[in-house]
Amino acid sequence: MTTAGDIMHRGAQWIPKHETLDRAAQLMRELDVGALPISDENERLCGILTDRDIVVGCVAMGHDPSRVTAGDMAKGTPRWIDSGADVVEVLREMQGHQIRRLPVIENKRLVGMISEADLATHLDDDQLAGWVESVYARS
Repeated sequence: MTTAGDIMHRGAQWIPKHETLDRAAQLMRELDVGALPISDENERLCGILTDRDIVVGCVAMGHDPSRVTAGDMAKGTPRWIDSGADVVEVLREMQGHQIRRLPVIENKRLVGMISEADLATHLDDDQLAGWVESVYARS
């Protein structure tokens, strides 16, 4: 059985909800990633911040990224998967919520992220095609 822990990208890092979006952008650049899980004061997942969120939800709206926090951008119920979950569960979660990145949690701690690139590397062609069709389908 292939698990979330087998296909995830290790070393994902949180951005605390009190950090500003300019700091989040700097961290994304340093880590060469396009998304960061947002943590609350107890290091619990409270959202995911993407580079697109910063541009569209802050800069394009005329807001100052040095004054808007990651927590200000956290919306909805964050989705995650346990590191021991089967890859079928990973696909079900991502497809069901039409998401492209999924934090992986182990013992209530962030241990990795699953992205489109991870899926492309680890799924067979049929699984990948099904995922792409469901996630990118227009609602």
